Amino acid sequence: MLKLNVTDETSRLRSVVLGTAESSGPTPQAEEAYDPKSLEHILAGTYPVETDMIREMDAFVAVLRKYNVQVFRPKVITDCNQIFSRDIAFVIEDKLIKANILPDREEEFQAIKYVLEKIKEDQIIYPPKEVHIEGGDVMPWKEYIFIGVYTGPEYASYITARTNNAAVDFIKEKFPNKIVKSFQLRKSNTNARENALHLDCCFQPIGKDMAILHENGFLIEEEYQWLLDYFGKDKVFEITKDEMYSMMSNVFSISPTVVVSERNFTRLNNWLRDRGFTVEEIPYAEIAKQEGLLRCSTLPLVRE
Repeated sequence: MLKLNVTDETSRLRSVVLGTAESSGPTPQAEEAYDPKSLEHILAGTYPVETDMIREMDAFVAVLRKYNVQVFRPKVITDCNQIFSRDIAFVIEDKLIKANILPDREEEFQAIKYVLEKIKEDQIIYPPKEVHIEGGDVMPWKEYIFIGVYTGPEYASYITARTNNAAVDFIKEKFPNKIVKSFQLRKSNTNARENALHLDCCFQPIGKDMAILHENGFLIEEEYQWLLDYFGKDKVFEITKDEMYSMMSNVFSISPTVVVSERNFTRLNNWLRDRGFTVEEIPYAEIAKQEGLLRCSTLPLVRE
């Protein structure tokens, strides 16, 4: 059996579900796009092809295995995009919470059933249907659980709004020992540079006390400022709108000193190395065209 344990974003990773790009299906039609960046590439004829995405994910697997991480992959569903396993579930402490996702992604959750069978039943939480939540919006960090939300009256019209207020209340109820802090995110169905699809698209803790942050991803200045003050300006790597668009905050920590990053993120990768991090650079720019990157592709099960 798996002993689930995730209390932060950076402790030493022991076990993870990494998505798969196998049989990810044909290029979607424009009306099938889940986010503005995918739509942009569909319309431009530059949407990523399966062979390139498989190659990128193989590079990620190789790095994880180098650090002796146990890697699970979803069972392959024909013609189904299963890359972003963070969208289907997430772990806080010793509980796995099923994401309440876009309804036509339900079969993605079923594809990790063999992993779920290694977890005690009472450790798997199924939120009620009014709770909308995805793993990209949820970040355990020490005594906190950070959650990205959108609560505007036009919530239902945004396919990019994935987590609601009911989710914040639900997580507070399930984890009364934690301080649950929510952040309003900027949403756009049409402009990828003005859309923070999830919290990890504009913010992520790294190391023991540092963070990557993008101011414009937050709707409320004070909430962005709170994060800046919490980590301290000298420990925050601020990214531009174009860097957010390329998913620069969506790197992935194997430990407090090892970060997996996209090889084109030169400015970030140099900053990390200057601060003593080992940066494992891999190609992931094709997958990035779907408004998701390294953190989005992972579902950590055990960190220690």
